[in-house]
Amino acid sequence: MPSRLPATLVSAATRRAPGVWADRWFGWLARGAAGLTLILLAGILLSLLLGAWPAIRQFGFGFLVGADWDVVHDVYGGLSMIFGTLTTSLVALLIAVPVSFGIALFLTELSPPWLKRPLGTAIELLAAVPSIVYGMWGMLVFGPILARWVQRPLQALFSGVDWLSALVAGPPVGIGILPAGIVLAIMIIPFISAVMRDVFEVTPALLKESAYGLGSTTWEVVWKVVLPYTKAGVIGGIMLGLGRALGETMAVTFIIGNRSQMSSLSLFQASNSITSVLANEFAESGGGLHEAALLYLALVLFFITFVVLALSKLLLARLERGEGART
Repeated sequence: MPSRLPATLVSAATRRAPGVWADRWFGWLARGAAGLTLILLAGILLSLLLGAWPAIRQFGFGFLVGADWDVVHDVYGGLSMIFGTLTTSLVALLIAVPVSFGIALFLTELSPPWLKRPLGTAIELLAAVPSIVYGMWGMLVFGPILARWVQRPLQALFSGVDWLSALVAGPPVGIGILPAGIVLAIMIIPFISAVMRDVFEVTPALLKESAYGLGSTTWEVVWKVVLPYTKAGVIGGIMLGLGRALGETMAVTFIIGNRSQMSSLSLFQASNSITSVLANEFAESGGGLHEAALLYLALVLFFITFVVLALSKLLLARLERGEGART
């Protein structure tokens, strides 16, 4: 006859059974959430592709290099919007990344203890300001100041230099690519600086104290110890800010000028972005080729964000391989 298990083992297995089933349910739910995310992503991509197909069939890849946007004659080219989206985001990054790095460095290494919490809270509160408020402030307050104290003096200074004068050409009304980029920079600084501060704080104190003990300055500790240790988080914060800049709508709509034609390469020229043209024209498109062209732009923006994410992953992988090779 088979021997019976001891009563203690049977009771222990009985007690573990609910925990085993809970673990299985948790695993199924986690896999379901991941699968649902992929299904939603594929559904969004498929819906954009189907909606944009008439414009893709009509214009092909020439849509990406065409500068004409004529709703009356159903002639569409997205170059102006793509250019405006990329340039405003680039200007925002060039301004926001150094400022965010300085804020994070000050909060983690230089700030007195009594100032860290209120200053960090104040910076994070900037992220809670609605984007439409930034847009109205940029159009009514910041734009005129920029036109009077920056654009006009630069136009007078570069009046004899062709390519420099072309960069600041245009009526000094405070709208254009540079004002939109600066407003975007102000909007994404809280996101990037908050991520940088958090990842700087997870650096082991022993590493920093060892570097200080060897005679390193604060800059050397941050550059040679903190940044290599937290490079993944820093790049992730920058990509978060870039994604915020690429997808911003209302603030850009207020201050970029909403002109869907490219006349010059001036930083102060009225331009357009993908998000602003979608916000301005989608409700009045009325279907047909116009709506398909707008969805084509949305598909391009989807592709741009995907490429940015892919490049950030490749950069992180390359950095990790470089660290492994040095060790």
